Amino acid sequence: LENAQRADVAVVGAGLTGVWTALFLKSLDPSAEVVVVEQGVAAYGASGRNAGMLSETVDHSHGLAIQHFGEAEARRLADLGERNVAEMLAFLADRKIACDYEPTGRLMAALTPAHLEEARRTVGTAHRLGLASFRELDREAIRAEVNSPLYLGGVWVTGGGILDPVKLVDGLRTEAERLGVRVYERSRVEAVEPAGAGVRLRSARGSVEARRAVLATSAYPHHLVPGVVHRFIPLYDYILVSDPLTAAQRDAIGWRRRQGVSDARTFFNYYRLTADDRILWGTSEAAYYAGNRVDASCDHSPEHYRALRASFRRHFPALAGLEFPYAWGGAICSTTRLTPFFGQALGGRVMYGLGYTGHGLGTTRLAGRILAHMALDRPGELLDLALARRAPFPYPPEPLRSWAVGMVTRGLRRVDEGQRPSLMLRALDR
Repeated sequence: LENAQRADVAVVGAGLTGVWTALFLKSLDPSAEVVVVEQGVAAYGASGRNAGMLSETVDHSHGLAIQHFGEAEARRLADLGERNVAEMLAFLADRKIACDYEPTGRLMAALTPAHLEEARRTVGTAHRLGLASFRELDREAIRAEVNSPLYLGGVWVTGGGILDPVKLVDGLRTEAERLGVRVYERSRVEAVEPAGAGVRLRSARGSVEARRAVLATSAYPHHLVPGVVHRFIPLYDYILVSDPLTAAQRDAIGWRRRQGVSDARTFFNYYRLTADDRILWGTSEAAYYAGNRVDASCDHSPEHYRALRASFRRHFPALAGLEFPYAWGGAICSTTRLTPFFGQALGGRVMYGLGYTGHGLGTTRLAGRILAHMALDRPGELLDLALARRAPFPYPPEPLRSWAVGMVTRGLRRVDEGQRPSLMLRALDR
């Protein structure tokens, strides 16, 4: 970004939220001048560092959707989530966006008898909300899919699949540029400030003045709008990627249908196969860095990498010798209700959406629709969703925030070890 630019809407962040927002802006108003400004390169943040598992879930689970919003709204979210994935895949096919998508569905593996009970509840809740894509698996059935000695049963969800998230962002960005969107990379926005009736974004070498701005920055918005930080916490997930599997290694674990997989613990492992048969192996035991720190110094954690290698050997002792030469981390954005939320700043000049909590691969498309309608002051069916209207319960400020995250993390670890939830966890659940 160089010199002074003008636009109708300026978007900060060239990840999935940003490019989907730009695409929906052009769909709603093809004549609109839309600019996207990115501090790194497209997909630099969570959009390029995630597991690459596409699901229909908008809330963190369908059971939580009922708790958060009531059964009628949960049924609406369930239907919306399935339609969103179908519409997204139709768009990718129509625009010939190649992102290694495979319609594999996903597995949720039970490691304990309590997980088996949770699997039954998960399937029952899904069927209650009208979702036919959930099926319970017993021990024999799940090991026929992925052969791990830890798996006692689980759930198979036949919708969704796996893809390469960076290729997805690249394809969406190319389509946005074809429609006239201007994308500026390596242009860190240093300030967002009022400019007459509109807003100005300033970088080191240029600026953009626009009628409205959209912050599509996931775990980074507090760098520009500090007041939003009480609504979320930035948490770092970490991932390993292996050498390609040999034919013998594939035979040892099965996995012929190539589903994305997670286990049923609170701090679960999630994993999928890449197009060239490497295993991407991640952990949800995310790290919080005091002071809401989100920067390159947090991108690697040798401690998490050691734990990931150890957890892989427990799940797949037959592949104990598999090497994992690649490793990285990235920040996700978590709200207290584990769903995204939307807001405004600078007197309505700036809109933002954040808080995907690990479900952004599909939900960012819905967020882009919501943010585009907000930025253009257009009515839309999604704007009356409870998650679009109601902010989540806030997190405490520092130093209470670091203390609370530590206490909750320790309590959840004990639950994963089979203990009952503590009084504090039960209170937080309520």
